[in-house]
Amino acid sequence: MNDQLNGIEIRRATIDDLAAIFHLGEKVFTAQDTSNLYRTWDEYEVTGTFNSEPEHMLVAEADDRVVGFALGTTIQKARSAWSYGHLVWLGVDPEYARRGVGGLLFEQFREVMTETGVRMLLVDTQADNHAAINFFMRHGFDNPTDHVYMTLYLQKDN
Repeated sequence: MNDQLNGIEIRRATIDDLAAIFHLGEKVFTAQDTSNLYRTWDEYEVTGTFNSEPEHMLVAEADDRVVGFALGTTIQKARSAWSYGHLVWLGVDPEYARRGVGGLLFEQFREVMTETGVRMLLVDTQADNHAAINFFMRHGFDNPTDHVYMTLYLQKDN
């Protein structure tokens, strides 16, 4: 699992990568850019995935630092022979954007899921995140479906 492109290595995450993944996620998934996500980026996204499914946690490394990551999970549905994969988070350092890092991460994640026996891979993003939608469509996803997520602020700023 050492896919490389222009000095970028894709590999499984180790415990030593967790802080770097978390801090990169804080940089990429900001509240102002992803304010209506149904999941929020926090340390439990990283530690929870590492503790439960470390085989579905990849990093992109360049110049001895983490410059991207993919975190996912598998889903088993009752009375279904199918196993589903869910790419929950895919993040790339803005300094490495548009260099193929996201594509390398996704393709390796896809391969890991295939080896796991997953028959269908799911992703979700905001409906107005055209860059993400286009990225996933270039990688074989189709049938984008809009979902409505609503928010209710319980505390008002004074």
